[in-house]
Amino acid sequence: MTARPATLAEAARERRDIVTGEVMEEDRLIRFVAGPGGAVVPDLARKLPGRGLWVAADRASVETAARKGLFSRAAKAKLSAAPDLADQVEALLRKRVLDGLGLAKRAGDLISGFEKVAAALAAGKATWLIEASDGAADGRRKILNVARKSPRPVETLGVYSAAELGLALGGENVIHTAFLAGRGAGRWTSDVRRLSGFRPLLPESWREEQPFQAGGT
Repeated sequence: MTARPATLAEAARERRDIVTGEVMEEDRLIRFVAGPGGAVVPDLARKLPGRGLWVAADRASVETAARKGLFSRAAKAKLSAAPDLADQVEALLRKRVLDGLGLAKRAGDLISGFEKVAAALAAGKATWLIEASDGAADGRRKILNVARKSPRPVETLGVYSAAELGLALGGENVIHTAFLAGRGAGRWTSDVRRLSGFRPLLPESWREEQPFQAGGT
C-alpha cells in the first residue's frame, strides 16, 4: 500500500502517470497540456494553463502515450500528439539544462577552468563535473581522476560541446566546469535526471574511460 503524503504540499507534488497509473513525484514526470487545436504541448516548467497530463520522464513512456492515444483518454477530449513528441521533450530538456548552467553561473554556483575545478573537486565542494563532449581525452582523464578521489560523490555530464558551454557561460570555449554543492545544484539535478530518460548523459566513446560516476545512471 502506498503511503499517503504527510502534508498538502507533499500531495501537490505527486501526480499520476497516465501510462502506468503510478503516482510519483513531479520531478520524475513531464507535464503536458492541450495547446491550440488540441495539440499536445510539453510544459517542462509546469506553468502553462490548462489541465496537466503527466507522463513518466522517459522516452518509452512518452512514445507509448503518443502512440496509444493516452493523452486523449486522460483528457477525455480529442488531442493530437506528434509522432516526434519524445524528441521534442528531449530537445526542450537539453536546452533547459544548458540554460540552468547559465543561471547557476550568474548565481555564483559554477566554476570553470582545470585548476579551479580540480581544487573544488579535491575539497569536496562540487557535486557535478560538466565536461565538454569534444574536449581532449587527456585533460578529461586527469580531471576525472581528481573527481574519483573527491570526498563528495561527483556525477558527470558530457552532453554539450565546448562552444555550447562557452555560449551559455560567457566564455569562448569551456572544457571543464564544476557545479558547487547547494540548493541550486539540487534543482538543476532534477532536470538532468529527467533528461537522462531521453538520452545518455555521456558520449558512448567515454565508456572506455570508466570507472567514473555518470549522472542519471
